Amino acid sequence: MSNALLTGVDPGVVRDLHNDCCRDPHAILGAHEGTMQGTPGLVVRAYHPDAVSIELQLHSGELIPMQQVGDGLFACFLPGRSFPIDYQVAMSFEDGARFVRRDPYCFLPTLGDLDLHLAGEGRHLKLYEKMGAHLREINGVAGVSFSVWAPNAKRVSVVGDFNNWDGRLFPMRQIGSSGIWEIFVPGIGQGSLYKYEIKTSAGQLRLKSDPFAFAMELRPQTASAVYGLTDFAWADRAWMKLRRHRDLRRSPMAIYEVHLGSWMRLPQEDNRWLSYREMAERLVGHVKDHGFNFIELMPISEYVYDPSWGYQVTGYFAPTCRFGSPDDFRYLVDYCHQNGIGVILDWVPAHFPKDDFSLRQFDGTALYEHEDPRKGEHKDWGTLIFNYGRHEVRNFLLSNACYWLDQFHIDGLRVDAVASMIYLDYSRKAHEWEPNKYGGNENLEAIEFLREFNKEVYANFPGVFTLAEESTSFAGVTSPTHLGGLGFGFKWDMGWMNDTLSFFRKDPIHRKYHHNDLTFSMMYAYSENFVMPLSHDEVAQGKGSLYDKMPGDHWQKLANLRLLFTYLFTHPGKKLLFMGAEFGQGREWSFDKSLDWHEASELERAGLQQFFKELGRLYQRERALWARELEPEGFFWIDCSDSDSGCISYVRWGDGEELIVVLNLTPTIRHNYRIGAPRPGRYREILNSDAGLFGGSNVGNGGWVDSLPEAMHGHSQCLELTLPPLAGLIFKRE
Repeated sequence: MSNALLTGVDPGVVRDLHNDCCRDPHAILGAHEGTMQGTPGLVVRAYHPDAVSIELQLHSGELIPMQQVGDGLFACFLPGRSFPIDYQVAMSFEDGARFVRRDPYCFLPTLGDLDLHLAGEGRHLKLYEKMGAHLREINGVAGVSFSVWAPNAKRVSVVGDFNNWDGRLFPMRQIGSSGIWEIFVPGIGQGSLYKYEIKTSAGQLRLKSDPFAFAMELRPQTASAVYGLTDFAWADRAWMKLRRHRDLRRSPMAIYEVHLGSWMRLPQEDNRWLSYREMAERLVGHVKDHGFNFIELMPISEYVYDPSWGYQVTGYFAPTCRFGSPDDFRYLVDYCHQNGIGVILDWVPAHFPKDDFSLRQFDGTALYEHEDPRKGEHKDWGTLIFNYGRHEVRNFLLSNACYWLDQFHIDGLRVDAVASMIYLDYSRKAHEWEPNKYGGNENLEAIEFLREFNKEVYANFPGVFTLAEESTSFAGVTSPTHLGGLGFGFKWDMGWMNDTLSFFRKDPIHRKYHHNDLTFSMMYAYSENFVMPLSHDEVAQGKGSLYDKMPGDHWQKLANLRLLFTYLFTHPGKKLLFMGAEFGQGREWSFDKSLDWHEASELERAGLQQFFKELGRLYQRERALWARELEPEGFFWIDCSDSDSGCISYVRWGDGEELIVVLNLTPTIRHNYRIGAPRPGRYREILNSDAGLFGGSNVGNGGWVDSLPEAMHGHSQCLELTLPPLAGLIFKRE
């Protein structure tokens, strides 16, 4: 009778099941059509290596004893029965315990042939709807389907708090030659913790979190958590409709860069983080009050190592649970949109950490990374590089990008460390890298991936944009892909940031010798679509705060900051400022401490903050500052060569409006200072960074100045001005 219950089963499958290396447990377990002694029916088999007996429990409640046909393998025959069949298995153990569960092995695969085909070609942009853990109901049975890519594994099992983390119990089936393993586990739901136990070709066991997990445990725990792709009640329809038709090149973009874990904490509650929901009203209110219309979040994908600031991602599809659930994060984005604030997310496809529970050597081989260390490792960061030449890896990253845009309504993706992706010799010595097939140092596969990424984003998500943090002179970062460019919408101008901060750090008495540092950016300002950043990179790891970089005493430091911000907001290009600089935080930023909000209420810093609010509102209001800021017609110099006086002046144009900007980069008050004026008339002083309201010395021009009919700087008119110390002036012709 026992042998008859195994009729039609490949003996190799039975042997593999017993040897803990079965690739297709569904071929033997569960219900199968069969015939015994000429009678058709169903053969049902169940497996538990520690069970002493197993009974089949039918929907009617009838219990049918199963016969043991191998170590831990039990079976019975149901004559005359056919599909569908509803049953459970009741397992008894030596200690008297009894456990009843539905059988995971009586369900069809949840991935279809088209899914497997697209995934294999790297073109399944919504692969997150299939891979990972998904709440499902199959044949009226609720549970979770699991699927994972591990092509070189001998065996893959899903383990979790629902099976005592025992890898022998729920081995998964490998679907064809796809390398994808799958199982549906009934009776579990939202919040269940799980991992994949992988048996490598060498026989080693590896316990891995799910690359597609939508939620994870709080570090230092590393399990994945079941979380559904829920039907969140979005209330941002107006925003989403508006953004489809927005021309960002001709719109204001002032970005507030935020690290959520240190923006604000609650000292009265043991310095805890704010949750996503708690943060929404406070953060959005602050951002709007200061004239920003976008926030950029440093990575919120799950990560374990706090000092990485989120740039060493261990859960690409999981918003960090430090601040709440995925729906809590959706609430934050939704609240931003309802208040007219766009959300940019830092995205990290350049590298991933070596944590053993994550992507590294996922199935015992270099699956997501390169095997060759000359291609596969960033020694500076102690991280591994994605293998962009592999279809499945590209698909993983592309679907991840689409996931954030689709499921969380993110408005822009800022791609981190692009230079490290596109150069094979990035931060490497001569013997540490291998040239491409043409003998060059470009990573051709990474470049093609970035082009594909940008093409798919812009094709599938109208109104969404991408930004590149790219620190070299690589040509065409923001050029269209059909013209050979990478296809990004914008690029951070790292050169401008470095040159500008280098200039402002210098004592004003020496600035005239470095005048070119401040004016050189206009030589290349229109070679790309630039964002002008004053970012987190420059206020951490021993570099000091922006306030600390400024020379002079307290008054001069704040005056220099007001001058720097005037230059930032009137220079062509979009704007980005890292949190805390708007009120002149004194100490260097730390990822594990709140911003020093008490400083913002100090009298002098309150003046700086008031200035920044006015500057931000002015930027949003004055079309001359952004309508043509990415086009050469939007800017021209009045005088960029007066290094002896330490002054520069220029005009911003846009939609028929014009502004004149004059910067005095020294602490010397300059009376009767003349500059050319494009047209005759009265020019109103619409911003003076030295105003007493802002903590300045209140030197200025009484609110307005009339042009004089005297030629200067190539114009038929001129303005005779009083320039305050370390100050910026903005004039608008009435």
